[in-house]
Amino acid sequence: MSQQVARRRATVPHISMFLRMLVRAAVRRRGRAASALLAMVVAAAAATAMLNLYVDVQAKLRGEFRKYGANVVVVAREGKDLPEDALSTVRSVLGHAGVAVPFAYAVARTADGHSVVVVGTDFAQVQSLDDWWSVTDWPKTAHDALIGRAAGVIISSAKPFDLNFRGRALRLSPVGTLQTGADEDSRVYISLADFTEWAHVPYSTIEISAVGSAPEVRATVQRLAQALPDADVRPVRQVMEGEARVLGKMRSTLLVAAVLIILTAALCVLATLTGWISDRRRDFALMKALGASGRMLQGFFAVEAAALGAVGSSLGFVIGIGVAIWIGRANFHAPVTPRVAVFPLIFAGGIAIALVAAILPISRLRRVQPANILRGE
Repeated sequence: MSQQVARRRATVPHISMFLRMLVRAAVRRRGRAASALLAMVVAAAAATAMLNLYVDVQAKLRGEFRKYGANVVVVAREGKDLPEDALSTVRSVLGHAGVAVPFAYAVARTADGHSVVVVGTDFAQVQSLDDWWSVTDWPKTAHDALIGRAAGVIISSAKPFDLNFRGRALRLSPVGTLQTGADEDSRVYISLADFTEWAHVPYSTIEISAVGSAPEVRATVQRLAQALPDADVRPVRQVMEGEARVLGKMRSTLLVAAVLIILTAALCVLATLTGWISDRRRDFALMKALGASGRMLQGFFAVEAAALGAVGSSLGFVIGIGVAIWIGRANFHAPVTPRVAVFPLIFAGGIAIALVAAILPISRLRRVQPANILRGE
């Protein structure tokens, strides 16, 4: 025990001396240290701002794309019905990361003989899935109906009306109108319970809003296909490809900008550290003359560079968070959530840039000849 305490006490002076040497080197050459530190701060701030904007905008864009409806559809194969437990199977695969809505279809006739498509669905889930629908009022009770704008031409949206399917009549009360600019405008929507009781037709389609990136959505499609081998599971290409295209362009732009900024910072740090070596040739020569090995000098200089990268990346991270918040408010008119998870990447990247920039200056330490330098040659 006493030997361990003695070793610890013997180590403390060495650490203290080492720290004092680091601080003194930075203080005595404040100009060069400040320029290198400024380069690291700018690089770290720019990288932090771009990563925060990318992660936050990516999350917001995915949320916006989810508002455009389903990105995965499960349909019954021709001549077959979906299994009775298909909806519960889909929801168990999705867990809490998505919305699944059943749809049942039938072509009915109005009292004056016009044909109209009637759709049975879960209105509570549809409101989450198709947030983009323009609806005046949603059905809330049994036998309420939502009338598409085009279907309202043949069906009065102001009074109850009758529909007939296979000899079975159903009286409905219109409570709201729907406008999407697509096929939904020509349909009449009722609750799935009313539809099943009246038409005796099971749901044939499940529209799904799966949460995640394009690869994660494709993985969800594969899991659904395995869970429902008798159904046709396919992604909605327009939504997925549009999302992937937008995110891909944004990722490429930010990546190119980040690489250019990092290269500029690395060159600035390289120039500063190279000059730093030249200014301190006598110091390193004296340390060698007093018995310091080449590895010790290289390690000392590497630690100086790493400390520069650590301090610069930490300061840059704080500044970058502020810049990202400002850009979000000024350009997107939306708050940008600070991503603390980005800090380890910025911190490690700052140290890595400083160490890479120090490789060439460190190699010059090997050529330091104490005798010649101390003689003034």
